[in-house]
Amino acid sequence: MPMAVVDVAAQDLVVTNARIIVGNGNVIEGGAIVVRGGRIVSVGQAATPPGVRVVDARGMTAMPGFIDAHRHIINGNTEQWFAKEATVRMQEFLEAGYTTLMSGGGPVPGIVQLKTRIEKGELKGPRIITSGRADPDLFKTEAEARAGVQKLAQAGVEIIKARIDPPAAAPQVAMLAVVTDEARKHNLDVMVHAVSPAAMLAAVKAGARKLVHTPHNGWLTEADARIVKDAGIEVLSTIGFGVPVFGVFNNDNVPTFRDGKPWPSGIIDGPDGRGREAGEKAVNGRTLWDAGVTYGFGTDTGYLPKAGLAHELRALNLMFSPQDIVKLMGPNTAAFIEKSADLGTLEAGKLADIVLLDGNPLDGYWNLLNARVVIKGGDVVVDKR
Repeated sequence: MPMAVVDVAAQDLVVTNARIIVGNGNVIEGGAIVVRGGRIVSVGQAATPPGVRVVDARGMTAMPGFIDAHRHIINGNTEQWFAKEATVRMQEFLEAGYTTLMSGGGPVPGIVQLKTRIEKGELKGPRIITSGRADPDLFKTEAEARAGVQKLAQAGVEIIKARIDPPAAAPQVAMLAVVTDEARKHNLDVMVHAVSPAAMLAAVKAGARKLVHTPHNGWLTEADARIVKDAGIEVLSTIGFGVPVFGVFNNDNVPTFRDGKPWPSGIIDGPDGRGREAGEKAVNGRTLWDAGVTYGFGTDTGYLPKAGLAHELRALNLMFSPQDIVKLMGPNTAAFIEKSADLGTLEAGKLADIVLLDGNPLDGYWNLLNARVVIKGGDVVVDKR
């Protein structure tokens, strides 16, 4: 996926007096981050350069800007969304700490238009990575599948999303193999929605390079996880999928599914209606992590950004330490979106995507919900000091 990043408001600045969680395992107390032209030039104990903006982060923690690699961004009618919601929705993402979003599959060309408007400075919001849907079930023939991928490539999407459903029947898997083959011809990866262990393994066999869901509807074995690791496939968390949501769709302390339907009966393809997905995803996520799979962060939500962030973090906290969550959200997610050279850690040479938080996230995930200042490409886009 080409970088094609244009930060029209990139600044020179220095963040001072911060606890810096670099993202590579290092933590610097009372440090400084020097930014020139929208990129980090130094991290550590540095004097403040003359003539640059100073952001005093005393009492705060600096982390890499958040990345959601599986987010449903444009909901409903695209034209109405741009006219009535785009400005507010994008600001909400920035205020939650997000500086980069990968769309969860469209709509096209709407998501491409959103990326373009943000890059041109017509709309303030996180950096957008575009995707388009090429589900095997959409196509009756191999020729249709190849034409569908070609159309998405011509529209300018950066990655293809495809869905296969349990039990991943042979014709569906064969069509997925066609989709992945055609995508490679256009230098596009395919990220596969495969929500069961059997579907996950079928997607690997069909040539998928990325998996956008931690599987449920069964338990992963260590051998299953090693197959994913040995194939070099990255996986996103989305483990909040089966966990009941509170306080988003109502204020009555009634649990709902992620789309507002009753929990657990509203869970798609729920095997027995008891919400066992909530446990399967968390355990399967840890199994993948322990096998060495690059396991990143995605919410697969369409509701408010901070609520989606809180929900996914709450679920991850069951199986992952604060240190794990920092790695998962930063370098691992940057790897998933093919942006490791530019994002995911606070190191010299990388884009100055920085979130300043009240509290220390290494003391608990809840401190990741307290964004005070958000910097995208050297531009201070949120400042609540």
